[in-house]
This record gives sequence, C-alpha cells and structure tokens, in this order.
Amino acid sequence: MQLSFKKRLVRFVGISVAGFLVFFIFRFVYGFTTGASEVGEEYISDFFSDLEDVRHNYASDRYKYLKSEASDAMSASPSGAGQIAAQSHEVDVTQKYEKTATVRSKSVKFEEEEKQLREKIKTENAIIQYEQNSGGKGYRQLHLLIGVAPEKFDTFYQDMLKIGSIRSKEITKIDKTNEFRNLNAKKASLEITRQSLIELKKQHGQIEEFVNLQNRILEIEQQLQDLGVLLGNFDEENEFCTVRFSLLETHEVKISTLHRVKVAFEWSVQYYLLFLSIVAVAAFAAFFILLIIDKIIPGIMARLNQ
Repeated sequence: MQLSFKKRLVRFVGISVAGFLVFFIFRFVYGFTTGASEVGEEYISDFFSDLEDVRHNYASDRYKYLKSEASDAMSASPSGAGQIAAQSHEVDVTQKYEKTATVRSKSVKFEEEEKQLREKIKTENAIIQYEQNSGGKGYRQLHLLIGVAPEKFDTFYQDMLKIGSIRSKEITKIDKTNEFRNLNAKKASLEITRQSLIELKKQHGQIEEFVNLQNRILEIEQQLQDLGVLLGNFDEENEFCTVRFSLLETHEVKISTLHRVKVAFEWSVQYYLLFLSIVAVAAFAAFFILLIIDKIIPGIMARLNQ
C-alpha cells in the first residue's frame, strides 16, 4: 500500500532530524572526552638554538682494547725463512665527547614544578650554568642550562622527564677527540714558534725588527691564552654533560556546558549540510548514469540481435 504524502514527509523529516542528532551527539561527546578544561597549547621554541656559544661541556670515556701487530720471526728450519708472528698488546684509549640532552616541558603548576626542578639540581650537585626567567604569571618561561656529572647524567635525565608535561626530548652525543688533539697540537706549535722568536730577540738587530718580534710574540701569547681557555673546558675537573631544560607555564581555560552545546550545534549544522550535499550530488549523478545506461543498452542489444 502506497504511503500518503503527509506520512512520507513525516518520515523524511524524522530521518533528517535523526541524522542531525547523530552528528550533534558525536561532537558534544567528543568535546567532553577531550577534557572538561582545555590547556593552552603555546608553542615551545628551541630557545637554546640561539645560545650555542654560551657554554660547552665535555667529558671523557676511557677504555682498553687489544691491538694486534705482525712481526717477522726467524724460524729454526733449515731454510732459515722468516715467519710472521702475531703479537698483541693492550692499548688505553681516551675519548673526549660532548653529550647534551634537550627537554621541553609544559606545566599548569609552574611554581611547584620549578621548585621540584631546583631541588633535584641541588640533590644531584649539578650546576646551573645559564638561567633565564621571562613572562608574567600564567605565561612564565624558565630556561636552564645545567651541568651534570657524566656518571649521573642518565638518572638526572630520567628525573627531568617527570617534571611537567613533556612536549619534546632528545639526546645528542658528539665525539670531540680529534678537536681536543688538534687544539693540543696547535698549542705545541705556537709554543715552539714563541720560543724561536724569543731566541731571535737575543741576537743583534735593528729596533724596528725587535718591535716586530715583540708584537709577534704578544700575538702568539694571546692565541695561547685563547687555546688555554678552550682546552680548560676539557680538563677532568671541568667534565660535565649538559641538560638544557625549558619549562613553559600553561593555563587552563574553563569551558561551560552551554558553550559546548553551541560549538556542537554549529559544527553539526555545517558538516550535516555538507554531508547532505554530497549525498544529493551522488544521487543525481547515479540517476543520470542509470538514465544514460537505460537509453543506450536497448539500442546495443537490438544491434546485437540483428
């Protein structure tokens, strides 16, 4: 039995409203499942990328390995031919390296997290080598460059990951052995040059030549002082690993139920209309495709029959 126009209209409206309610309920429930309050997602930039020259910490690793060497040994055979005998001896190796951890964190309890951070630094006898505080309450930022003893680096890093809500983390280790050796070689070369110039001063010559020699000696001594500062970073008493920690204060934004209803309604209207438009376009396209097929197929079948 064919339904009346009124009943078909009521059914159509009912299905449309049900579809809209599905969209609305989905968006409303989604808003609650993401949390009753939203935390401001300010971007934490890599603050320390612009401070590469502030401080570099270096540490040492010492290990041993067996080094094999081949030597010629005369055998007792009648031919007296030489034989190669393998010899090995233990070699001590010292590696200089720079190890850096970078941690970026957010916190809605900034003062509490900062206190926990400073207590941990004090407990581990770490050193704050650089510090910057900025921003007003609710938007404060704390950036610390921390020197940590190499043997305590791993545990200290794990403790840092428990402070605030971690947004990013990374550890970088760079070998600095060749750089250390090159600095020492350059220092030795400059010392030899300086000594040679000092010996030249003992010889007779013109005043202008003595002045030039003295200026050159002073120039080399300045270079030696600069090298001494760089090499001082490699001294065992100054051995540290680096932890770069950024803590950003975030704030909670309370969202009322009425506001969530408004957002869910606006979202549902927008995307439900978009959904209906797609369905309508698909239906019209299917109708015209079927119409074309209905017109073409009989003609093709007739030709085949002939």
